Amino acid sequence: MAKINSFEDIKAWQKARELNKEIYKVSNSGSFSKDFGFKDQIRRASVSILSNIAEGFERDGSKEFKQFLSIAKGSAGEVRAQLYVCLDLEYITKEEFEKLNSLVIETSKMISGFINYLKESELKGSKF
Repeated sequence: MAKINSFEDIKAWQKARELNKEIYKVSNSGSFSKDFGFKDQIRRASVSILSNIAEGFERDGSKEFKQFLSIAKGSAGEVRAQLYVCLDLEYITKEEFEKLNSLVIETSKMISGFINYLKESELKGSKF
């Protein structure tokens, strides 16, 4: 694995950023934009993914980092569930759902892969 100097180097963070951008785009239109509570909830869950990856990285300890990655993965699950609500309420099209769902699944898999890498790694960070 290439050396990671900042959270911006983490592929899962980059993918989560892409997902977040797309969530903001779709939630700015039509009936979705007027459902303020739900729009806010899915946006917060989406932001939580990349925020927890970044915060965990900055903690500088692999145990804490894995914990924050796990929280990020949980937020990805939350976004994924909420995408079904978006589809059911016709806030997004089937095509938008498929694109976003694929993106959130890919993000979640990348986070899982990173968690597994850290579990097997000798790297512990300066705190451990």
